[in-house]
Amino acid sequence: MPDIALPEGLPGITGAFAFRPETAKPMRELPEVLLRGPSSLTSAEREMIAAFMSTRNDCYFCQTSHPAAAHHAGADYGLVDAVRFDYPSAAVSAKFKTLLAIAGKVQQGGKQVTPEDTQRARQEGATDLEIHDTVLIAAAFCMYNRYVDGLATYSPDNPEMYDKMGAVMAHEGYLKPAADTAVRA
Repeated sequence: MPDIALPEGLPGITGAFAFRPETAKPMRELPEVLLRGPSSLTSAEREMIAAFMSTRNDCYFCQTSHPAAAHHAGADYGLVDAVRFDYPSAAVSAKFKTLLAIAGKVQQGGKQVTPEDTQRARQEGATDLEIHDTVLIAAAFCMYNRYVDGLATYSPDNPEMYDKMGAVMAHEGYLKPAADTAVRA
């Protein structure tokens, strides 16, 4: 049960966004750019970073919806779960693994990322933009996860709802107001 009077039937962050649309607008624009905008990382890879962070932060709503978004953006659910739970063994590139290592360090604290971490990523072919965006996705999802859980937003149990939410995120994006895109309970 939410800690404040959020709109009923809107799960997770969509309920919080509907409660305060003026803060929702910039909070929606950031993932639209980071997860769907132009990048040498695929949208599926960027969604996997979001899913990885949300899993590490134990945010049920986000660690269930963003794997679905990664899937609908082109990644197999099995690969997404491998990245979420054991990325060193996942069937992803060495470059992507170094970026996930950086993301994991951001989750622990920004100062945990060392010059050696970014150098390893560069040695595997990561660009400065990819390193930048990985750090920003990781930091943003620490905030989004804490926003969702800090308000005790509604997190449905139905996996089909998360699959539908993931399809909306992957194909329609993040910019529409919550009431327009939310998969309601």
